[in-house]
Amino acid sequence: MNPEDVKKVGVIGCGIMGSGIVEVCAKAGAEVTYVEIDDTSVDRGRAAIEKSLGRAVDKGKLSDEDRTGLLAGIHGTTDIHEVEGSDLVIEAVTENLDVKLNIFRTLDSITRDDVVLATNTSSLPVIQLAAATKRQDKVVGMHFFNPPPVMKLLELVRTLATSDETMEFAHAYGERIGKTTVVAKDRAGFIVNYLLSAYLNAAVRMYEEGFASAEDIDTAIKLGLGHPMGPLELLDLIGFDTMLSVSDVLYDEFRTQEFAAPPLARRMVQAGRLGRKSGRGFYDYSK
Repeated sequence: MNPEDVKKVGVIGCGIMGSGIVEVCAKAGAEVTYVEIDDTSVDRGRAAIEKSLGRAVDKGKLSDEDRTGLLAGIHGTTDIHEVEGSDLVIEAVTENLDVKLNIFRTLDSITRDDVVLATNTSSLPVIQLAAATKRQDKVVGMHFFNPPPVMKLLELVRTLATSDETMEFAHAYGERIGKTTVVAKDRAGFIVNYLLSAYLNAAVRMYEEGFASAEDIDTAIKLGLGHPMGPLELLDLIGFDTMLSVSDVLYDEFRTQEFAAPPLARRMVQAGRLGRKSGRGFYDYSK
Protein backbone atom coordinates (compact mmCIF):
# COMPACT_ATOMS: atom_id res chain seq x y z
CA MET A 1 0.00 0.00 0.00
CA ASN A 2 1.35 3.40 -1.03
CA PRO A 3 0.47 6.48 1.05
CA GLU A 4 -0.98 8.24 -2.00
CA ASP A 5 -3.38 5.30 -2.46
CA VAL A 6 -4.94 5.73 0.98
CA LYS A 7 -8.50 6.80 0.22
CA LYS A 8 -10.27 5.37 3.26
CA VAL A 9 -9.04 5.50 6.84
CA GLY A 10 -10.55 3.78 9.86
CA VAL A 11 -10.05 5.28 13.33
CA ILE A 12 -10.94 3.19 16.36
CA GLY A 13 -11.94 5.54 19.16
CA CYS A 14 -13.12 9.12 18.83
CA GLY A 15 -12.25 10.72 22.13
CA ILE A 16 -9.84 13.61 22.64
CA MET A 17 -7.14 12.03 20.48
CA GLY A 18 -9.28 10.01 18.10
CA SER A 19 -11.45 12.95 17.06
CA GLY A 20 -8.33 14.95 16.23
CA ILE A 21 -6.86 12.08 14.22
CA VAL A 22 -10.12 11.79 12.27
CA GLU A 23 -9.92 15.51 11.45
CA VAL A 24 -6.27 15.34 10.38
CA CYS A 25 -6.85 12.37 8.06
CA ALA A 26 -9.98 13.95 6.58
CA LYS A 27 -8.09 17.17 5.85
CA ALA A 28 -5.51 15.07 3.98
CA GLY A 29 -8.24 13.90 1.60
CA ALA A 30 -9.36 10.60 3.11
CA GLU A 31 -12.86 9.38 3.73
CA VAL A 32 -12.82 8.51 7.45
CA THR A 33 -14.93 6.05 9.41
CA TYR A 34 -14.55 6.15 13.18
CA VAL A 35 -15.77 3.57 15.67
CA GLU A 36 -17.00 4.21 19.20
CA ILE A 37 -18.44 2.07 21.95
CA ASP A 38 -22.02 3.41 21.87
CA ASP A 39 -24.24 5.93 20.10
CA THR A 40 -23.68 8.57 22.75
CA SER A 41 -19.92 8.35 22.22
CA VAL A 42 -20.38 8.44 18.45
CA ASP A 43 -22.38 11.68 18.79
CA ARG A 44 -19.87 13.15 21.24
CA GLY A 45 -17.02 12.43 18.84
CA ARG A 46 -18.90 14.04 15.95
CA ALA A 47 -19.61 17.11 18.06
CA ALA A 48 -15.91 17.44 18.94
CA ILE A 49 -14.93 17.27 15.27
CA GLU A 50 -17.57 19.82 14.30
CA LYS A 51 -16.43 22.16 17.07
CA SER A 52 -12.78 21.91 16.04
CA LEU A 53 -13.57 22.54 12.37
CA GLY A 54 -15.78 25.44 13.43
CA ARG A 55 -12.84 27.03 15.25
CA ALA A 56 -10.75 26.65 12.09
CA VAL A 57 -13.46 28.50 10.12
CA ASP A 58 -13.62 31.26 12.74
CA LYS A 59 -9.84 31.71 12.49
CA GLY A 60 -9.97 31.91 8.71
CA LYS A 61 -8.02 28.68 8.26
CA LEU A 62 -10.91 26.84 6.64
CA SER A 63 -13.88 27.91 4.51
CA ASP A 64 -17.47 27.01 5.33
CA GLU A 65 -17.61 25.07 2.09
CA ASP A 66 -14.53 23.02 2.97
CA ARG A 67 -15.89 22.38 6.47
CA THR A 68 -19.13 21.03 4.99
CA GLY A 69 -17.18 18.85 2.57
CA LEU A 70 -14.96 17.42 5.29
CA LEU A 71 -17.90 16.56 7.53
CA ALA A 72 -19.64 14.82 4.62
CA GLY A 73 -16.68 12.46 4.35
CA ILE A 74 -16.65 11.53 8.06
CA HIS A 75 -18.85 8.69 9.33
CA GLY A 76 -19.27 7.45 12.89
CA THR A 77 -20.43 3.97 13.86
CA THR A 78 -20.51 1.45 16.70
CA ASP A 79 -19.78 -1.47 14.33
CA ILE A 80 -16.06 -2.09 13.90
CA HIS A 81 -16.77 -4.17 10.79
CA GLU A 82 -17.52 -0.91 8.94
CA VAL A 83 -13.77 -0.21 8.71
CA GLU A 84 -13.07 -3.46 6.83
CA GLY A 85 -12.65 -1.60 3.52
CA SER A 86 -10.12 0.88 4.95
CA ASP A 87 -6.66 1.36 3.44
CA LEU A 88 -5.21 2.25 6.86
CA VAL A 89 -6.57 1.77 10.38
CA ILE A 90 -5.40 3.76 13.40
CA GLU A 91 -6.39 2.58 16.88
CA ALA A 92 -6.85 5.38 19.42
CA VAL A 93 -8.74 3.93 22.38
CA THR A 94 -8.00 4.05 26.10
CA GLU A 95 -4.62 2.81 27.35
CA ASN A 96 -5.96 -0.63 28.28
CA LEU A 97 -3.94 -3.53 26.89
CA ASP A 98 -6.79 -6.06 26.88
CA VAL A 99 -9.10 -3.68 25.03
CA LYS A 100 -6.43 -2.92 22.45
CA LEU A 101 -5.58 -6.61 21.97
CA ASN A 102 -9.22 -7.45 21.21
CA ILE A 103 -9.35 -4.61 18.69
CA PHE A 104 -6.21 -5.74 16.89
CA ARG A 105 -7.42 -9.34 16.70
CA THR A 106 -10.64 -8.13 15.12
CA LEU A 107 -8.92 -5.73 12.71
CA ASP A 108 -6.55 -8.47 11.62
CA SER A 109 -9.50 -10.68 10.70
CA ILE A 110 -11.62 -8.11 8.82
CA THR A 111 -9.15 -5.89 6.90
CA ARG A 112 -7.15 -6.72 3.78
CA ASP A 113 -3.80 -8.39 4.32
CA ASP A 114 -1.90 -5.42 2.87
CA VAL A 115 -3.43 -2.87 5.27
CA VAL A 116 -1.16 -1.31 7.89
CA LEU A 117 -2.59 -1.39 11.42
CA ALA A 118 -1.33 1.50 13.53
CA THR A 119 -1.72 2.30 17.20
CA ASN A 120 -1.74 5.71 18.87
CA THR A 121 -0.70 4.20 22.20
CA SER A 122 1.30 6.66 24.28
CA SER A 123 3.10 4.09 26.39
CA LEU A 124 2.33 0.42 25.74
CA PRO A 125 4.91 -1.67 23.85
CA VAL A 126 3.59 -1.98 20.29
CA ILE A 127 4.89 -5.53 19.80
CA GLN A 128 2.28 -6.77 22.27
CA LEU A 129 -0.43 -5.53 19.90
CA ALA A 130 1.38 -6.80 16.81
CA ALA A 131 1.61 -10.27 18.36
CA ALA A 132 -2.21 -10.44 18.39
CA THR A 133 -2.17 -10.36 14.58
CA LYS A 134 -0.91 -12.48 11.68
CA ARG A 135 0.77 -9.40 10.14
CA GLN A 136 3.33 -8.33 12.70
CA ASP A 137 5.40 -6.74 9.94
CA LYS A 138 2.52 -4.34 9.14
CA VAL A 139 1.90 -3.08 12.71
CA VAL A 140 3.47 0.25 13.72
CA GLY A 141 3.11 2.92 16.38
CA MET A 142 1.82 6.26 15.10
CA HIS A 143 1.73 8.40 18.22
CA PHE A 144 -0.03 11.74 17.72
CA PHE A 145 0.04 14.61 20.21
CA ASN A 146 -2.79 16.62 21.70
CA PRO A 147 -4.44 18.32 19.90
CA PRO A 148 -3.63 16.37 16.69
CA PRO A 149 -4.86 19.11 14.29
CA VAL A 150 -2.36 21.55 15.82
CA MET A 151 0.63 19.54 17.06
CA LYS A 152 3.13 18.84 14.28
CA LEU A 153 4.94 15.88 15.81
CA LEU A 154 4.24 12.23 14.97
CA GLU A 155 6.26 9.59 16.82
CA LEU A 156 6.72 6.46 14.73
CA VAL A 157 7.43 3.37 16.81
CA ARG A 158 9.16 0.43 15.18
CA THR A 159 8.84 -3.00 16.73
CA LEU A 160 11.21 -5.93 16.31
CA ALA A 161 8.92 -7.15 13.54
CA THR A 162 7.93 -3.94 11.70
CA SER A 163 9.16 -4.08 8.10
CA ASP A 164 11.14 -1.40 6.26
CA GLU A 165 8.19 -1.09 3.87
CA THR A 166 5.79 -0.35 6.73
CA MET A 167 8.12 2.26 8.20
CA GLU A 168 8.48 3.94 4.82
CA PHE A 169 4.70 3.96 4.46
CA ALA A 170 4.19 5.44 7.95
CA HIS A 171 6.80 8.14 7.34
CA ALA A 172 5.33 9.09 3.97
CA TYR A 173 1.76 9.12 5.30
CA GLY A 174 2.90 11.27 8.21
CA GLU A 175 4.26 13.78 5.71
CA ARG A 176 1.02 13.61 3.73
CA ILE A 177 -0.98 14.65 6.79
CA GLY A 178 1.43 17.47 7.55
CA LYS A 179 3.44 15.97 10.38
CA THR A 180 7.13 15.91 11.22
CA THR A 181 8.05 12.33 12.08
CA VAL A 182 10.62 10.95 14.49
CA VAL A 183 11.40 7.27 15.01
CA ALA A 184 11.65 5.58 18.38
CA LYS A 185 12.42 2.05 19.48
CA ASP A 186 9.57 0.03 20.92
CA ARG A 187 9.97 0.54 24.63
CA ALA A 188 7.45 2.01 27.06
CA GLY A 189 6.97 5.76 26.72
CA PHE A 190 8.99 6.05 23.48
CA ILE A 191 10.75 9.46 23.33
CA VAL A 192 8.34 12.10 24.56
CA ASN A 193 6.44 10.32 27.31
CA TYR A 194 9.59 8.71 28.69
CA LEU A 195 10.93 12.19 29.38
CA LEU A 196 7.58 13.83 30.13
CA SER A 197 6.41 11.30 32.71
CA ALA A 198 9.42 11.86 34.99
CA TYR A 199 8.97 15.65 34.66
CA LEU A 200 5.25 15.59 35.51
CA ASN A 201 5.72 13.21 38.41
CA ALA A 202 8.40 15.51 39.84
CA ALA A 203 6.04 18.51 39.57
CA VAL A 204 3.26 16.66 41.40
CA ARG A 205 5.69 15.60 44.15
CA MET A 206 6.87 19.20 44.51
CA TYR A 207 3.28 20.38 44.99
CA GLU A 208 2.42 17.41 47.24
CA GLU A 209 5.35 18.21 49.54
CA GLY A 210 4.21 21.83 49.88
CA PHE A 211 7.39 23.11 48.25
CA ALA A 212 5.45 25.62 46.12
CA SER A 213 1.89 26.39 45.04
CA ALA A 214 0.47 25.08 41.76
CA GLU A 215 0.37 28.62 40.38
CA ASP A 216 4.00 29.32 41.29
CA ILE A 217 5.24 26.01 39.87
CA ASP A 218 3.49 26.68 36.57
CA THR A 219 4.55 30.33 36.43
CA ALA A 220 8.18 29.43 37.14
CA ILE A 221 8.31 26.91 34.32
CA LYS A 222 6.52 29.16 31.81
CA LEU A 223 8.66 32.21 32.49
CA GLY A 224 11.88 30.47 33.49
CA LEU A 225 11.99 27.82 30.76
CA GLY A 226 9.77 29.36 28.11
CA HIS A 227 7.23 26.55 28.12
CA PRO A 228 3.74 27.47 26.83
CA MET A 229 2.17 25.66 29.80
CA GLY A 230 3.35 24.75 33.27
CA PRO A 231 3.50 21.06 34.25
CA LEU A 232 0.36 21.13 36.39
CA GLU A 233 -1.63 22.97 33.73
CA LEU A 234 -0.38 20.39 31.26
CA LEU A 235 -1.47 17.57 33.56
CA ASP A 236 -4.96 19.03 33.69
CA LEU A 237 -5.00 19.07 29.89
CA ILE A 238 -3.72 15.51 29.54
CA GLY A 239 -5.91 14.10 32.32
CA PHE A 240 -4.80 12.49 35.56
CA ASP A 241 -6.21 9.13 34.47
CA THR A 242 -4.03 9.14 31.35
CA MET A 243 -0.99 10.35 33.29
CA LEU A 244 -1.45 7.58 35.86
CA SER A 245 -1.79 4.89 33.18
CA VAL A 246 1.39 6.04 31.45
CA SER A 247 3.34 6.24 34.71
CA ASP A 248 2.27 2.73 35.71
CA VAL A 249 3.33 1.28 32.35
CA LEU A 250 6.72 3.01 32.56
CA TYR A 251 7.27 1.90 36.15
CA ASP A 252 6.39 -1.70 35.25
CA GLU A 253 8.97 -1.63 32.45
CA PHE A 254 11.86 0.25 34.10
CA ARG A 255 11.25 -0.05 37.88
CA THR A 256 12.86 3.29 38.67
CA GLN A 257 11.54 5.83 41.15
CA GLU A 258 11.06 8.72 38.72
CA PHE A 259 8.28 6.77 36.99
CA ALA A 260 6.43 5.83 40.20
CA ALA A 261 3.23 7.91 40.29
CA PRO A 262 2.97 10.09 43.42
CA PRO A 263 0.16 9.15 45.84
CA LEU A 264 -1.59 12.45 45.10
CA ALA A 265 -2.02 11.42 41.45
CA ARG A 266 -3.97 8.32 42.52
CA ARG A 267 -6.06 10.32 44.98
CA MET A 268 -6.96 12.79 42.23
CA VAL A 269 -8.17 9.96 39.99
CA GLN A 270 -10.12 8.35 42.83
CA ALA A 271 -11.78 11.71 43.56
CA GLY A 272 -12.73 12.11 39.91
CA ARG A 273 -10.56 15.22 39.57
CA LEU A 274 -9.14 14.29 36.18
CA GLY A 275 -8.49 17.80 34.89
CA ARG A 276 -10.24 19.64 32.10
CA LYS A 277 -12.23 16.59 31.02
CA SER A 278 -13.98 16.39 34.41
CA GLY A 279 -14.09 20.12 35.13
CA ARG A 280 -11.53 20.05 37.92
CA GLY A 281 -7.92 19.02 38.46
CA PHE A 282 -5.28 21.27 39.95
CA TYR A 283 -7.48 24.09 38.66
CA ASP A 284 -11.24 24.59 38.51
CA TYR A 285 -12.73 24.53 34.98
CA SER A 286 -16.39 24.21 35.99
CA LYS A 287 -17.12 27.82 35.02
